[in-house]
Amino acid sequence: MVASDDGYVVINDGADDEARRRIFFLDQRCAVVRTVSFPSRPRDTEDLAIGRDGTIWVADIGDNDRSRPTVGVWRLAPGAKQPVLHRMTYPDRPHDAEALLLDASGRPLIITKGGSGTVFLYAPTTALRADATTPLTALGQVTLPTTTTSNPFSFLGRGVITGAASAPDGRRVALRSYADAFEYDVPDGDVVRALTTGTARVTPLPDEPQGESITYSRDGRSLLTVSESAGQPSGTRSTILRYPATATTATAAPLTESAAPALSTLARPIAEDTTGLGGWTWPLAAGAGVLLVLLGLAGVLRWRHTARR
Repeated sequence: MVASDDGYVVINDGADDEARRRIFFLDQRCAVVRTVSFPSRPRDTEDLAIGRDGTIWVADIGDNDRSRPTVGVWRLAPGAKQPVLHRMTYPDRPHDAEALLLDASGRPLIITKGGSGTVFLYAPTTALRADATTPLTALGQVTLPTTTTSNPFSFLGRGVITGAASAPDGRRVALRSYADAFEYDVPDGDVVRALTTGTARVTPLPDEPQGESITYSRDGRSLLTVSESAGQPSGTRSTILRYPATATTATAAPLTESAAPALSTLARPIAEDTTGLGGWTWPLAAGAGVLLVLLGLAGVLRWRHTARR
């Protein structure tokens, strides 16, 4: 999920249902105002980013088995009817990744999911082309701060990155795990240097069921998160949570009608299923889609979400 000037842009995470394999545009009240289909089937969409010119980038970078020969980003230019796929390949080996950022020039940066508190940054070596596979290059690594924040995956959940976001003014970026958000200052526009050499401010995101989505509010004052609904009791409604941006000891609280009426509607059923979202306003992106997660030990250790394909 990303916030836009008109409302929000959301995707499902690796949806098997064709009707849910779309980019959804919501208004300020979170009603679906239009959808954009993919021209071919995405493999595993995991995150969203929005460029300064309004271009929407969809990160098709999930790879639970670490076996994909290529990953991709879908680029939806303002006014375009369909996104264009740009394929990329890692220089070393396949990686599972769930986070995407844009640098000051609009170049996409992939942040791997990791697993032990260290994640890696990759970016295209040349300008992306729709008719070619672009090599990626490694740009460095990020060592995540150590925390004790409670989450469903215990210490494992604190050492992976499941989403990323840029502040509207570009002067801050945030990475998130299943447990925390890590904010970095980007005073000179160099996102890579900020992540690899900067000091993160930690905002705990305690006990989110499976937090894989994060975005900044349009005023940059809040971090907004949402969990996947998979594995939750039948009929559970996903709730967007607000945390103060740049805080060190934030406490999550569900948004209320008085605090943010546009966001609270995300957990409300719609009258008619005309959205392809299964009868609910489920704007779940960057890992906030509809999956079935089997929380067996082997699955947790490999950070696999089964039933995506």
